[in-house]
Amino acid sequence: MNVSTMTAIREEFEQVAAGTPIPTSRLLRHGPRAAVDQALSRLVRTGLIRRATRGVYYRPRISRLVGPVPPEPEAVVGALAESRGESIAVHGAEAARQLGLSTQTPLSPVFLTSGPSRTFKLGELTMQLKHARPKELALAGTPAGTALRALWYLGPGHVTPRVIAQVRSALPAEEFKALREETGAMPAWLSDTFFHFEHPTKEQSESVESAPKELALV
Repeated sequence: MNVSTMTAIREEFEQVAAGTPIPTSRLLRHGPRAAVDQALSRLVRTGLIRRATRGVYYRPRISRLVGPVPPEPEAVVGALAESRGESIAVHGAEAARQLGLSTQTPLSPVFLTSGPSRTFKLGELTMQLKHARPKELALAGTPAGTALRALWYLGPGHVTPRVIAQVRSALPAEEFKALREETGAMPAWLSDTFFHFEHPTKEQSESVESAPKELALV
C-alpha cells in the first residue's frame, strides 16, 4: 500500500467533524481501490475510524459518559446514497413527525431506497432500508420530498386542507411550490386535497384560517 494513500485518507477523516460519515467512493481519489480498502482496514484496526456499514466509515465522536457515539442515521444514509448511487429518503412516519403532523416516534430508523431492502446495525440501532417505487422517492433529499412522504403516510383520512395549510407554513415558499407541482407523484386523493385547499368553500376557508400552528394527528 502506498503510504501517501494512508496519509491522505487519515487526514481526510481528521479534517471533518467527528461523527461525519465518509463513503468509500469519495476516497478513491487517493489511490487504487485495493490500496484504499487496505488503508481503511488499518485505520479501523487502530481505532481512528469505524465502519458504519458497507462502504461508509466515520471517525467516532467520544462521549465521556458513553464512549464512542455513532453518527446520525440520516447522515449515514446520505453517505450510503452517495456511495451506492441510490436515492434514499426518510420514511413517511418520520417525515410526519419532523413536520409536527404526528407525535409518534418510530422505534428504529426506517428509510426508503431505490436499492434493495436491507438492514444493518448502527451502534445499538437497527437501520432499515425498504425498497420503494420511484414515485415514493420523488423529490428525495428535499424538504418538499419530506412533506410529500409525510402526506402519503398520513393518508386520505387525515390529510385535509387544514393539514396542507400547516405544511405550507412549515416549508419555504419555493419548497411548497415544488411540492405542489409534483402532481405526477401524488395519488388522486392528495391532488384533490391540494385543489380543495386552493379553491376552498366558505366553510373550508374559515377552517383553514382558524387552524392551529401545530396539529398532532396520529
